[in-house]
Amino acid sequence: MILLSALSLASSTFAQTWIWYPGDYEIWLGNQMNNRRTERGAFFPPFWKTDSHYVVVEFSKQLNLSEPEEIFIAAEGKYNVKLDGKLQFGMPETMLLPAGKHNLNIKVWNQATPPTIYVKGKTVNSDSSWRVTYEDKEWIDESGKASDTSATIYMDAGCWNFDGATQRPSQFSLMHEPQQPVTKSEQPEGGILYDFGKETFGFITLKNLSGKGKIEIYYGESPEEAKDKAYCETLDKLLLEPGQVTDLAIRSTSPLSNSENEYTLENSKAFRYVYVTHEPGVQIGEVSMQYEYLPEEYRGNFRCNDEELNRIWEVGAYTMHLTTREFFIDGIKRDRWVWSGDAIQSYLMNYYLFFDNESVKRTIWLLRGKDPVTSHSNTIMDYTFYWFLSVYDYYMYSGDRHFVNQLYPRMQTMMDYVLGRTNKNGMVEGMTGDWVFVDWADGYLDKKGELSFEQILFCRSLETMALCAELVGDANGKQKYEKLAAALKAKLEPAFWNNQKQAFVHNCVNGQQSDAVTRYANMFSVFFQYLNEDKQQAIKQSVLLNDSILKITTPYMRFYELEALCALGEQDAVMKEMKAYWGGMLKEGATSFWEKYNPEETGTQHLAMYGRPYGKSLCHAWGASPIYLLGKYYLGVKPVKEGYKEFAIAPVLGGLKWMEGTVPTPNGNIHVYMNSKTMKVKATEGKGYLTIKSRRPPKANIGTPEKVSVGVWRLWIDSPEERIVTYHL
Repeated sequence: MILLSALSLASSTFAQTWIWYPGDYEIWLGNQMNNRRTERGAFFPPFWKTDSHYVVVEFSKQLNLSEPEEIFIAAEGKYNVKLDGKLQFGMPETMLLPAGKHNLNIKVWNQATPPTIYVKGKTVNSDSSWRVTYEDKEWIDESGKASDTSATIYMDAGCWNFDGATQRPSQFSLMHEPQQPVTKSEQPEGGILYDFGKETFGFITLKNLSGKGKIEIYYGESPEEAKDKAYCETLDKLLLEPGQVTDLAIRSTSPLSNSENEYTLENSKAFRYVYVTHEPGVQIGEVSMQYEYLPEEYRGNFRCNDEELNRIWEVGAYTMHLTTREFFIDGIKRDRWVWSGDAIQSYLMNYYLFFDNESVKRTIWLLRGKDPVTSHSNTIMDYTFYWFLSVYDYYMYSGDRHFVNQLYPRMQTMMDYVLGRTNKNGMVEGMTGDWVFVDWADGYLDKKGELSFEQILFCRSLETMALCAELVGDANGKQKYEKLAAALKAKLEPAFWNNQKQAFVHNCVNGQQSDAVTRYANMFSVFFQYLNEDKQQAIKQSVLLNDSILKITTPYMRFYELEALCALGEQDAVMKEMKAYWGGMLKEGATSFWEKYNPEETGTQHLAMYGRPYGKSLCHAWGASPIYLLGKYYLGVKPVKEGYKEFAIAPVLGGLKWMEGTVPTPNGNIHVYMNSKTMKVKATEGKGYLTIKSRRPPKANIGTPEKVSVGVWRLWIDSPEERIVTYHL
């Protein structure tokens, strides 16, 4: 396997790179990752439709050369080359192109991995400007004349950062780094328990192996899990024989390597603790690991006077890094799959931490898959809607319109699937094969009928389709989706708003409102601004700050609950909640944030989920939401126009004495410092307003703040010089 260095994982800086059919490599790589899940040693593939790459792809480029040029060609697969429609002999590695205008076509077949090519010349180089198709529809009539290709659909080639001829995409692997356990302790019942100090991910290495017999390895995010042979979620069993080891789960035999008689397992696992036992005839000298990770630059940061909050940010960032792999995954122990509901939160946190656009795009491609659409994303209705929303979010943060153009046809067919499953009211409700998820709740959530939460997400998805249609120049699509969105939005309040409860009810069944009020639809309606100001404030009191409403115990929906409160100006209350909730996990010894946390549970109750004693993931992407909340609602930075061409900065201390941090932008960053008297802001790209709440007129070193309303001022920023503002709380 080729290990790409951190340098090569940076943006492409060379003229040539390996290219493929867009979405194909992403789907293939995702299949490799999604199918690594095991459950107590058994292979556990995803339960949704698995797509694959196109096995024949044609790559084409129109050339206009001022002089003859020699090119180098490499491909993954069997290939032919045509110049101006004429087939060249064999599979040429080099080729001399004559001066003038030409059509160059390379067709590749590869059943095992995606067809890819790499072309390098003085001016002719493979990159995203090449056009690709999976069917060139070329045929020859009885006269020998070739058909034209007017019916062929071409797209721009896909690529990442495989910029060297030997960096074949199919050989990609994450980085590895050796790590040692911090302690090891012999157990009374036999075996040794190794503690690696914190949640981690990688491959166990055994050194100085000798003898003959079985070795058993039990993994745990807690010592209780690692020691529980009967119920730990993951384990490995090996057979040691002279000179070789057989992994009994995958029936793979490997020779011991080097003079240290060393063996590293082929399957990666998540753990903090590892419990190793073996038969009497086996000797193990040392146990260590190969930590596996995607190199990421921490472009965002946050610090403040509250050390507990600093620790929350740090653990959140580490949680995000562990779950940022080839794709943004849910958790590293159990599923290790790409779920759309988890992914959209990872994208948002990523924009305030790594700003890794390539991982976002790979994950969006993988989650969409290919036509025909046969189910919702991950089979979950709400997850389909999150997928739509994630595309426009990506555009706003990155400014990458080209990606929307490439993806739009698959957005259309996905929405066609949704529209084909609406009821007579134009609303969605669970049908056969649909998983209506919403959340893991410690109480009854009715999934029958029309859920207000699902309609709000559906409406937002239609609005997103209209925005994306406008971006790609689809005027008819824009009109269609705007009309559908407006019609659905007009039905939301009549169908679900209950004046007596001053809230959206949870669902309607057979046209009748239910009596239940839950937080989900209400909080989404707030930050989507689907209700007027009076009703938003009513929801704050009747739902969001009402302890009698079913409480949320997953970080997944706490993300949105706290975002809604921040949108209503409740940063002080949210700060207390963050410290209580995420600080509560830290007090329980968390080194990464969990899939679910109920403060009322104690001891090993915190480890259980899904009816299994260790079913809960103790490193889950959606647990890292303070990264997003602190960046967007405390540092107060967000894009107003795509790619931060225009930004908004509205810092709020939320009870802190001081804070400072950096929010990454596509080609720069925005740094914010704030205490009770001073704000300092420096933006290296874009322009926008800094909003200041002050009792008296604030003063700035550059420019003059203008009054917006009582106690609210704004300062225009349009250059990279630091703005220093004094104000009065």
